[in-house]
Amino acid sequence: MNMIKYIIVFLTASMLLFGCGGSDEAAEGDKGNDKLNIVATTGMIADAAKNVGGDEVKVTGLMGPGVDPHLYKASEGDVTRMSNADLILYNGLHLEGAMSEVLEQMSGRIQTFAVSEGIDKGILLSSADYAGAHDPHIWFDVTLWMKAVEGIRDMLKKIDPDKAEVYENNARAYLAQLDSLHQHIKSQAEKIPEQQRVLITAHDAFSYFGRAYGFEVKGLQGISTASEAGTADVKDLAEYIAENKIPAIFIESSVPKRNIEAVQAAVKSRGFEVKIGGELFSDAMGTRGTPEGNYLGMVRHNIDTIVEALLAE
Repeated sequence: MNMIKYIIVFLTASMLLFGCGGSDEAAEGDKGNDKLNIVATTGMIADAAKNVGGDEVKVTGLMGPGVDPHLYKASEGDVTRMSNADLILYNGLHLEGAMSEVLEQMSGRIQTFAVSEGIDKGILLSSADYAGAHDPHIWFDVTLWMKAVEGIRDMLKKIDPDKAEVYENNARAYLAQLDSLHQHIKSQAEKIPEQQRVLITAHDAFSYFGRAYGFEVKGLQGISTASEAGTADVKDLAEYIAENKIPAIFIESSVPKRNIEAVQAAVKSRGFEVKIGGELFSDAMGTRGTPEGNYLGMVRHNIDTIVEALLAE
């Protein structure tokens, strides 16, 4: 029996013997609390659940700022939190690849929901890394993320029908904000001449963004960050940047910046200067309490940073 299965069996036995799971602090926090206890894998999903659930839910996000969900492995504390949840929300489409075994084990006794589940597979992009799979970065097309929010709304209404009207009203208000965000991105993107809309980042996370808002997108690494970029990848991307005189490339908050710095150096060796246009939030949001610490602010930061860098003289 591997360690993950051992932890799950141990926690299950503990709950049967003592009537609770996890730490004493977690148990005390749940006493007399009729809020729906939700655990979400990524910050973006946690933020959506908070907006839809409002005061009727308690949401715990497992992955904080700067965390790469492709590589994230559940800790013993995470397993405890999920064991105590009423609902586990995750992205799906293999985003949480290293957590797949834990999520599979949990699905047998805890209600789980992949927020990508309600999106028509016909409009999803194929994965260049995994044959037959789809690109999991659905939150970069705000219209797709709105479908994910609708899925969260419907799941909350299903498992907590007494609060259905609250979830419906909260979701309606949040979806209106998301629609405004979508319009903002479109208007910002249109400031850049079409031939200049080339977005180069550390890994291939922005394909949905590119399709929705008219950008050609190139990433140094593939859709997943599980494998390192090689010398040939750096060379090919540097040649493309130099030949096309791309003015700016971007680092990502959840990917080591040394990869993009290597591309920048390789471009310079070819006689062209490309600047690092700023940091984008890709697989994780910013620090809580900052403008980028929620989905709306994160996406606004990204498009504003991109536009400013690509239009700079």
